[in-house]
Amino acid sequence: MLEKVISVDLIEVVENGAVQVRTKTAIMEDGKQISGTFHRHVVAPGDDYSKQDARVKAICAATHTAAVVAAYKAAQAAKGV
Repeated sequence: MLEKVISVDLIEVVENGAVQVRTKTAIMEDGKQISGTFHRHVVAPGDDYSKQDARVKAICAATHTAAVVAAYKAAQAAKGV
């Protein structure tokens, strides 16, 4: 039996407060992985993270404080972004 399993397998917080998320998609056959791919995305301070995985939400809630969001936005503005 083939099964597609999608999971968040890596969550990292980088220096500027951004949360990097890696999602793994595994194709399983009879309990053994026969194929797998990865996708990465970033949740920047100030981004809406309400539709993220529960663990990502918890990390964003803890790290994206008002001070971190303000510092991130100021750094982006200084870069002209």
